[in-house]
Amino acid sequence: MSGRIHIDHFTTLDGVAQAPGGPNEDTDGGFAFGGWQAPLFDDTVGIQVDAGIQAMDALLLGRRTYDIFAGYWPHQLDGPAAGIARKFDAIPKYVASRGAPELPWRDSHLLGGDLAAELNSLRERHREIHVIGSINFARSLVAGGLFDQLNLWVYPIVVGSGKRLFPDDGPPTALKLLAAEPVSEKGAVLLRYGSTGSVPATGDMTREDRAT
Repeated sequence: MSGRIHIDHFTTLDGVAQAPGGPNEDTDGGFAFGGWQAPLFDDTVGIQVDAGIQAMDALLLGRRTYDIFAGYWPHQLDGPAAGIARKFDAIPKYVASRGAPELPWRDSHLLGGDLAAELNSLRERHREIHVIGSINFARSLVAGGLFDQLNLWVYPIVVGSGKRLFPDDGPPTALKLLAAEPVSEKGAVLLRYGSTGSVPATGDMTREDRAT
């Protein structure tokens, strides 16, 4: 069976996925709400996120998120988040970049220019490949239908401007809902979507012969 590519994102109710973890994670555009997820994160979400991490056997990242992860997780191998740190350290890390960056984190590999071919190769070698964060890269995957499952943890907070997985100028994309799960007493909802490879259909709600 071919492996699956998951995109994992934490997002606000208005779709902002920028800098959920901390104030200095990503300040592009003068973003003032870095760390918006922290007051709303709880053990229920943590257990679910950890289960997904422990199931993966490859990590797929954009260049910027790779740099953030490589600067943090290798130094947490004996800390309170050691379970996650050791998992990330043990599995291959694949990086999408237009340049030729240095990749100091062990078992890190730069993807080639033919993204679709590279992803098919990853599916042949791995069972569960996860994209975490990496907003620009994730946008490319969604726009090209180059993913298998999109996992969105949606939080009851509105922050206004910020980077979104689905920007205003993004391509029309139809998805199929796989599951919707309330996962947190603080209001987070996990929405799982699959790719359809198609654009949204339209209709006319005023027609008497519309489909029911």
